[in-house]
Amino acid sequence: MNKKYLALVVASLALAASACAGRAVNGSVVPQSQVVALGRLGGDLVAFATLPKDTIGEELPSEGLGAIKSAKWQAELGGFTQQRYSQSLGFPPGTKITVRNLSGSVTHTLDVVKEISGPPADFPKNPNLSIPAKGDGKLEVGYASGPIAPGKSVTVTLVKAGTYLIGCAYHYHEGMHDVLLVAKHAAPGEQATPPPTPKPSATPTSRSSYAP
Repeated sequence: MNKKYLALVVASLALAASACAGRAVNGSVVPQSQVVALGRLGGDLVAFATLPKDTIGEELPSEGLGAIKSAKWQAELGGFTQQRYSQSLGFPPGTKITVRNLSGSVTHTLDVVKEISGPPADFPKNPNLSIPAKGDGKLEVGYASGPIAPGKSVTVTLVKAGTYLIGCAYHYHEGMHDVLLVAKHAAPGEQATPPPTPKPSATPTSRSSYAP
């Protein structure tokens, strides 16, 4: 096994174990619900890491986050999480958020599609989402994170209370769209069930079709 991958697995599993035990990680206690899968390294090996407080993780639903049909929002949500699998998002106003690309190979963005007054979450069929960054690090209508490379992150401040539809400019039509509620005492919604485990294949599959 590649030594780099082995080190990642060992370090990641140590972080996951600390989280499950409620131990301090980098000076703060990370709850078990914030352990996220980063993807498969080959065979039965899966890398895990902890998703810190005030962090949004994103990747394609098919990469590991799955998708959920939300009864509250009357829509299918996918590609974004505060915990382990896809879910609606919720934070209080004024929170400084880290948006982390959980993918090992695919670039993503986080764009605000539009603001809504409440359910249902009616996602437009063909929104005009920006690939270049917009909004000067403040999340409101018109905000775009810009490209976030695999494993990288950006920060954004939730400056205004509201209910926002968000999506990835590259993969909106592949299920990467969600609801972000910015309100006092807001909390993340129910999580998706784990996606099916991909079957091993003798022929390597290319993921270039997902690349921007």
